[in-house]
Amino acid sequence: MNVTSNNVTKLGGSFTLLGTSMTVRRMGYGAMQLAGPGVFGPPRDPDAAGAVLREAIAAGVNHIDTSDFYGPHVTNQIIRRALQPYPKELVIVTKVGARRGADKSWIPALSRQELIDGVHDNLRNLGLESLDVVNLRVGGIEAPSEGSIQEPLIVLSELKQQGLIRHLGLSNVTPQQLQEAQTITDIVCIQNLYNIAHRNDDAFIDDLARQGIAYVPFFPLGGFNPLQSDALDAVALSLKATPMQVALAWLLQRSPNVLLIPGTSSVQHLRENLQAASLTLPAHALAELNAIAAESETENRSEQRL
Repeated sequence: MNVTSNNVTKLGGSFTLLGTSMTVRRMGYGAMQLAGPGVFGPPRDPDAAGAVLREAIAAGVNHIDTSDFYGPHVTNQIIRRALQPYPKELVIVTKVGARRGADKSWIPALSRQELIDGVHDNLRNLGLESLDVVNLRVGGIEAPSEGSIQEPLIVLSELKQQGLIRHLGLSNVTPQQLQEAQTITDIVCIQNLYNIAHRNDDAFIDDLARQGIAYVPFFPLGGFNPLQSDALDAVALSLKATPMQVALAWLLQRSPNVLLIPGTSSVQHLRENLQAASLTLPAHALAELNAIAAESETENRSEQRL
């Protein structure tokens, strides 16, 4: 479909992934919430889930983040049913490195065979012959862990050479792990926890921007304490916006290499999220939001001294 330049502007402008012909709108969509409760099993209303995806595409979104361990399998199957044949400019970014237990647990899946199976699961359930971008997911649930990622990345690099993957990214990693990865293959994106209250990756983002590598933060409202939430709510109220819209707008203004993938299972919430790209935060709002991060840093230093 054709997307007007106005839609592109509304979605925060565009970014071309390093060394590729893939240009995406900076405001994308994360499909995790399309699965059932706990990101497990089917949604209560599969038709409504498909409607969210079609609305996103109609609004100009051309970057969808997913994984076959959402559901598992369910989210990718919903994407395939709702969007095939896929729009030519759509970039689907998926990830491997975990699997789901019968108890809904998240289990690392980084062995050679698990990674190969994960890539083939994504291909099959998305109905694709090659995956646009695959992120290697490592570390804990929310934070990276130190250690080499060479072995699993070599497996994915081999699958890339076979044509099953076009480009590779990393999720939940440190700057040192990126450096190791770049000795093995080109990396086009990093996906880590980052938001107004959790800014450990500030220097990392700036370095990635210099390299032309996309940074894709997850959990835009994750981990706020009550005082931080109150401060965000106050800024949102002053701007007649929702807290999520303010959090997303702040991320877009943080750096031009930041790409967003807010998720929702509601068409109404999708529209609200996309409107965040049109929200310009004035200087006083930015100062109040940056004070939230400063408070978080003070708390962290206090905890370290205890």
